[in-house]
Amino acid sequence: MFNPYQFKAFSQVVREGSFSAAARVMGVSQSAVTQHVANLEKTVGVRLLIRARDGVQLTSTGQEFFDLADRYAVLDAVIDEKLRGYSEFSQGHLRIIANAPQPALQLISKYAALYPDVNIDFALCDWTTAMELLQNQQTDIAIVTDPTVQEDWHYIPVMRARYVLYLRQDHALATRNTIALKELASETLLLPETGSLTQRIVTGALKKRDLSIRRIVKVTSFPVMKEAIMAGLGVGIFLENSAQKNNELRELQVQELTREHETSVVVPNYKLDLRLTQSFLNIL
Repeated sequence: MFNPYQFKAFSQVVREGSFSAAARVMGVSQSAVTQHVANLEKTVGVRLLIRARDGVQLTSTGQEFFDLADRYAVLDAVIDEKLRGYSEFSQGHLRIIANAPQPALQLISKYAALYPDVNIDFALCDWTTAMELLQNQQTDIAIVTDPTVQEDWHYIPVMRARYVLYLRQDHALATRNTIALKELASETLLLPETGSLTQRIVTGALKKRDLSIRRIVKVTSFPVMKEAIMAGLGVGIFLENSAQKNNELRELQVQELTREHETSVVVPNYKLDLRLTQSFLNIL
């Protein structure tokens, strides 16, 4: 028979990444969470989770059940909110991901100031991972550039920007306002790691024009790229206004990268009724 506690425990284990973390969020013992998940697997007849060194992994059947379990957990939360009344809203747990630091950090900072008792888990990841986490329902809110379009996702555009070249103010090219990709042939070019939208855009533009760069260094994120540029490792391409304005970095327009890319806040439709989700969308 359907057991709501088993569904809620299973959903939290996947969302939090471990049985112990799920137990803390639910306010119960780890053994209780383990038993609920074990009983659900016994009812289904197959394994839903595989324990790994870095947490838990879903089996194919587990992914199907997680879709149902997470939707049930959200519905349960909405019902609870309505029973208690919206006026009591002050605490909760919000998971947010982004593929670039700006404007995500600005929005989160504004939200945190308005709702200081809400716990926020924020992760910066590449574009491909962000899409996978959204698809697998493992985040509440995503702030993503050029997200894929799906009918069951809600989109709110927040920024449009083009890709620019970042370099130090004392770089030989810093006096320029624009630059062509071919002029970077002898430079060390910093790009985000495989899976990023930036790398796909830049390498596509280079390939289209049959251009090559002497050396390309992959970095994990824009903050790392910024530090690498400041250390004199090379120049980097990323979305404009990705960093706070300072007197140490310059942004140059790239002649071949004129398209503006739209960054949006993306929320699965079934989470729109959650008071926590609505409170974040309201600051937009």
